[in-house]
Amino acid sequence: MIVLNAIFPIFALLLLGNLLKRYNITNETFLKTSDKLVYFIFFPVMLFWKIGSSTPDKGISINLCAASILAVIIVYILSLAAIRLFNISSFQAGTFSQACYRFNTYIGMAIVMNTLGESGIRYFGILIGFAIPIINVLAVSTLIWHSGKKGSIGQNTRYLLKALISNPLILGCMAGLFFSRFQLFFPVFIDNTFALMTAVTMPLALISIGGSLTLSGLKLNTKVSLIASVLKVLILPMTGFCLLKIFSVTGIPFKAGMIFFTLPTSTAIYVLSAQLNSDTQLASAIIMLSTILSIISMSVALFI
Repeated sequence: MIVLNAIFPIFALLLLGNLLKRYNITNETFLKTSDKLVYFIFFPVMLFWKIGSSTPDKGISINLCAASILAVIIVYILSLAAIRLFNISSFQAGTFSQACYRFNTYIGMAIVMNTLGESGIRYFGILIGFAIPIINVLAVSTLIWHSGKKGSIGQNTRYLLKALISNPLILGCMAGLFFSRFQLFFPVFIDNTFALMTAVTMPLALISIGGSLTLSGLKLNTKVSLIASVLKVLILPMTGFCLLKIFSVTGIPFKAGMIFFTLPTSTAIYVLSAQLNSDTQLASAIIMLSTILSIISMSVALFI
């Protein structure tokens, strides 16, 4: 029942978002606006509030983050090997590579909230705070290399630094860690305000993601989409599982790590592919396929 209780609500809201878009109850303007609200306001506030109000751990997060980031780097290297092995074109290479290890933060947080509670949110928040900068460096570097618009080292470095420094999710996590580290507390009226603000975060994010899912392009990119999805929802979880064991990560941190590994590809790969001259049709296809296959991978992770 834990799998049904945790996963069904998430995919029910994804389906609702898709149906609302299909029947023109929502539109592109609504989806873009809700994305901005979640990304720049509601989700960072939730991370700050949840992490900031939790009790500092005793180094457990270091092993969790080390194992998780190492797993991502291994799969990144495998994605580069797959580009050569399967003769994936330069136009598709950047999209393909980032799809193998980028994760859907919103679905992950929703699963963690349903299964692990407050302590799980802290570990997951810390993990994504450390993972997002490294993943962005890997993704942007590969996209630039294959885009034909390499530019100077200084230009590329500035682009990366701007993307990292201005990332609201990273800022929310870091602010929460700082607040928690000094064991500060939120007054009741502030606590209640944050609770009210963040209540809308997950439903709005999932409905928005559901509205953006489409089967368009999947038939034309079946092979490459399947390879990327297998790396994302099968190879990455298997690699991560082994590394979590090697790093002696157990309990709630272990469960948070396994949820992280089994998540579908992030919808952000579409935006980044468009910005850096890669295949957006392939991005849409991988997002859709990995989301469907992640039902299996996340179910297995919740059973472990």
